[in-house]
Amino acid sequence: MTTKEEKLKAFERLLDIMDELRDKCPWDKVQTFESLRHLTIEETYELSESILDKDTDGIKKELGDLMLHLVFYAKIGSENNGFDVGDVLKYINKKLVYRHPHIYGNVEAKDPKTVKDNWEKIKLKEGRKSVLSGVPVALPPLVKAYRIQEKAKGVGFDWEKPEQVWEKVLEELNELKHEVESGEEKEKAEHELGDLLFALVNYARFIEVNPEDALERTNKKFIQRFQHLEGKAEGLGKSLKDMTLAEMDVFWEEAKKLENK
Repeated sequence: MTTKEEKLKAFERLLDIMDELRDKCPWDKVQTFESLRHLTIEETYELSESILDKDTDGIKKELGDLMLHLVFYAKIGSENNGFDVGDVLKYINKKLVYRHPHIYGNVEAKDPKTVKDNWEKIKLKEGRKSVLSGVPVALPPLVKAYRIQEKAKGVGFDWEKPEQVWEKVLEELNELKHEVESGEEKEKAEHELGDLLFALVNYARFIEVNPEDALERTNKKFIQRFQHLEGKAEGLGKSLKDMTLAEMDVFWEEAKKLENK
């Protein structure tokens, strides 16, 4: 591990490198907030993947890439006379102190739930018209549903027990089943599916499972199994399109057994 002095030196070196790149590198010279945006999103998802894989070295590298982006944005901000990295750090320092009155003030909070609840109440005092206004519009729907529910919970609008939420899940499942079987309006089935997914996200929250993480782990699991299936088919000189579902299922079950080992 590095000392505090070494950390500060490393950060200073990154700032110096950013200055040089912005001045001398043809690619770095022309970047803007807008041109970096999609790259930052990509880096964030790569960090997420490393976290799910429990890849400590990968997390370190992806954090470095994200750190570069943060410094890059601050550099562009300073060139536009809007803000610099110092302003960014002063802002977050001030915000953290203000939103942690149980550390820097006389408020008591001995558990994570109280801290989160206080956080939401403080945001409302800062002038936000709605508790939900802090949920970014551009979030993926699954993440957005989770954040909406967390925000509502922060001000006491929530179910009391997991059993109540599970009953809601079953209710929404039956309503979806009814709409699908009636076959009358696709739009109604879509609405009911949305309600079901929202209820499932709510239940996941109550059993302390992050639905985004859970779904991504299942995605990765499916990919691994399917690629095992493809490999076996290739070994037999067959195309998946030429195999029966029963033939494919043999290799699928084989992949599941390999996972358990």
